[in-house]
Amino acid sequence: MKGRTLRNRLAVAPMTRVTATGAGVPTPAMRDYYARFARGGFGLVITEGLYTDKAFAQGYRNQPGIADDVQAQAWASITSEIQRHGALVFAQLMHAGALSQGNPFRSHTVAPSAVQPAGEQMAFYFGEGRYPVPAEIGEQEIAEAIDGFVQSAIRAVRVSGFDGIEIHGANGYLLDQFLTAHTNLRTDRWGGSVEGRVRLLEEIVKAVKDAVGGEVPVGIRLSQGKVNDFTAKWPGRDADAEVIFGTLARAGADFIHVTEFEAWQPAFEGGGESLVALARRFAPGVTIIANGSLHGIERAEHVLGLGADVVALGRGALANPDMPRVFEQGHAPRSFDGAILGPIADIKDSELAFGAGA
Repeated sequence: MKGRTLRNRLAVAPMTRVTATGAGVPTPAMRDYYARFARGGFGLVITEGLYTDKAFAQGYRNQPGIADDVQAQAWASITSEIQRHGALVFAQLMHAGALSQGNPFRSHTVAPSAVQPAGEQMAFYFGEGRYPVPAEIGEQEIAEAIDGFVQSAIRAVRVSGFDGIEIHGANGYLLDQFLTAHTNLRTDRWGGSVEGRVRLLEEIVKAVKDAVGGEVPVGIRLSQGKVNDFTAKWPGRDADAEVIFGTLARAGADFIHVTEFEAWQPAFEGGGESLVALARRFAPGVTIIANGSLHGIERAEHVLGLGADVVALGRGALANPDMPRVFEQGHAPRSFDGAILGPIADIKDSELAFGAGA
């Protein structure tokens, strides 16, 4: 992947764990948490979403950021520890948009349109009640959000020492809000057709590539489902997939990280190809990372056969920080216990104790 070689095809998927300080600075517990995946044999670790500016980007209390040099410098000890154990580490850059439920910098949220998000805030990330109606983001704020991604990418590479950048365009956050027809009602160049709705994602990929693409791989994560709307689908089906994947490939994405609840299933009702297979077809030459219930080796191998190059594990990695060894030795993976994410989804001492022996 753009001059970076993974020791295997298994990655740790990004998972928000709200264990940073109130100022968004990563902690020693986070260093130990991430390092255990590298010790366990994973080839790539992708961080949880790091907020990109001190305006509207932060989504959760105790979410880590990379919006200033203090935050970025604290990541340096984490990246070096992961790399010391043989894994690469990519920073995921995230702007929460309308789904922000813990931003100390602003008293309101922004989104492409003033549409109240579906569902309720997530209690295990300190949320309560419905999401508020966001304000429609203006041109100047869009420019500032793009610059936030660019400056955060520069810090991530040149201060923190990350091996790559993943732009978070999935799961219902700001970039996905622009991509989604029912949350993006704009009639300007940022809305309308799917070509307009994907434009912000395209522009951010290009801008980040211009800034750091000569140094590290730059990619983007995409999904149909969202943290507040699991069953959402792209209304144009395969035609939308062709525009979205093709546009981002032409923008220069080195990888596209596709996440679905079950990555091998047909992308749309009535059968057809999976989203992984569609990404492979419409983004030839781009590395495809697949995520979604791929906890068993048979499922992982199946999705590689559909066109994925790398398999990213979330719940499977939490239960098995040594999953590459589990697969290699032919053992049955440990089952995921959702209690680890309650009542708040912060990193638990029991995880660190397990990781120390992995």
